[in-house]
Amino acid sequence: MTVLPDDGLSLAAEFPDATHEQWQRLVEGVLRKSGKEFSGAAAEDALSTTLEDGLRTRPLYTARDGAPDPGLPGFAPYVRGGRPEGSSTSGWDVRQRHSALTDGAVLADLENGGTSLWLALGEGGFPVSELGRALDGVYLDLAPVVLDAGRDTEAAAEALLRLYAERGVDPGAARGNLGADPLGHEARTGTALDFAPFAALAARCAEQYPGLRALTVDALPYHEAGGSAAQELGASLATGVAYLRELTEAGLAVEQAVAQLEFRYAATADQFLTIAKLRAARRLWARVAEVCGAPGAGAQVQHVVTSPVMMTRRDPWVNMLRTTVATLAAGVGGADSVTVLPFDHALGLPDAFARRIARNTSSILIEESHLARVVDPAGGSWYVERLTDELAEAGWRFFRSVERDGGQAAGLRSGRIRTDLATTWAERSKKLAKRREPITGVSEFPLLAEKPVERAPAPEPPSGGLPRVRRDEAFEELRARSDAHLAATGSRPRIFLATLGSAAEYTARATFAANLFQAGGIEPVTEGGFEDSGATEAVLCSSDALYAEGAGRAAESLRASGARHVFLAGRPGDHPGIDSYVFAGCDAIDVLSATLDRMGVS
Repeated sequence: MTVLPDDGLSLAAEFPDATHEQWQRLVEGVLRKSGKEFSGAAAEDALSTTLEDGLRTRPLYTARDGAPDPGLPGFAPYVRGGRPEGSSTSGWDVRQRHSALTDGAVLADLENGGTSLWLALGEGGFPVSELGRALDGVYLDLAPVVLDAGRDTEAAAEALLRLYAERGVDPGAARGNLGADPLGHEARTGTALDFAPFAALAARCAEQYPGLRALTVDALPYHEAGGSAAQELGASLATGVAYLRELTEAGLAVEQAVAQLEFRYAATADQFLTIAKLRAARRLWARVAEVCGAPGAGAQVQHVVTSPVMMTRRDPWVNMLRTTVATLAAGVGGADSVTVLPFDHALGLPDAFARRIARNTSSILIEESHLARVVDPAGGSWYVERLTDELAEAGWRFFRSVERDGGQAAGLRSGRIRTDLATTWAERSKKLAKRREPITGVSEFPLLAEKPVERAPAPEPPSGGLPRVRRDEAFEELRARSDAHLAATGSRPRIFLATLGSAAEYTARATFAANLFQAGGIEPVTEGGFEDSGATEAVLCSSDALYAEGAGRAAESLRASGARHVFLAGRPGDHPGIDSYVFAGCDAIDVLSATLDRMGVS
């Protein structure tokens, strides 16, 4: 224990020590006021939040919430970072992604904050034959290049190595990754690739290009298929272990094999889960390296990408905020390289403005927020340390289950991994449908009058394997129906908000109802009477007291005016004339889909 010197300033000296039990009693009092009776640990549990993978976050963490010693930065188990100095010298590598040849885009990125390139070639990108043109004017001894070419990896790698030779780049100065990831490709496409050419590339890099790695362990296919953080970790470990087996069988020493791998993870706007995931990933891979006999080579190199799953097509400007939080989490979590996807990523090819905002997100965090000056800024937080430990345990369990079933390749080919990910996504989809996981601008605070953001189409990504999901997909389908109705009829489907009583009595529920129905592309009408609204359905909005007095009469009046379906904004009750109820926690997707069906919106 470190003993701090007495500076004569004891801020808490005049206050008695508080106990955990005292805090629990205060929680009991607060819950009692809300009509809930809990005592002791049960009161604390009532304020806990259930996460995926069987994890729970509690409202309070203290020194008794122990976790294994995370070690020191740059030393095993590398929880606190793979390098002793962290990224404090210059920040993380700002890695910009390009899937199409846009005039000047590559150089604009490198000249304005980008420090490396991630190039998608072949299926889902530009032709391998255009690699030289894409890198025209790029100083290849200064800017690391990472390839992502799927089944064209061997051809793309050879093209890059030729460029190094033609432009006189010293082999020792080459940096980046050739992007070989046969299991990632299989996850994306369902097509297996022969590993032998990639093992040969790895051996070539180990012998001739010490700064160039041959293989990427890409966990994005599992994240984009709806997997949890633990499943993403477990799948990446199983993939990494499979590659180590192949490389050592091909003749590489364990240390050489480990040095050929770079791991790619997703960063989401759930900042603490992202921080814990990256810290846990390093701890788990350090354990794998130790078991394989190379404990000194276990510092995992991490490339982190802001999550495509969280990017929305409606109100895409909000994506700037999501990627900012995700990038902050990646930096705090110790990522070596970070790719910020442009805010319009889900709409097609990003424009120059979107690319500039993407790279400036990292620049501001590094240069203006000075985030990279602190090594492992989350270290020592009881919450983060405990979450890191629990997530590591969950990830290790998933990894071991995959290994017991024959490894990553077997899991992909049997459909076991697809089923596991689908189960997780199905559970998460329920939360999204009930808006327990809100999506700003989509399921919460949608703007029906927003002007669509249009972009040129991006190359179609590889498909045929695991699905690609998005958080907004169910709501996007509803909004698309509304858009088609608008195009065909000149107006959106409408619903009338019938308010009872004073503004103080109806405003909260009227706001709730308007928000809910707009999420499905249904325009709320509040002015005038039902007959003039152009609506066929109505929602009663008021207080429980006024519902008890007059909900039945109001429903009867609405029906007399032509309402075919009457909702009540509030918990289900025994109110005559009410067809259905909308309330916090209801299945918004079911409600909105059924409403559009009744309105004849196809």
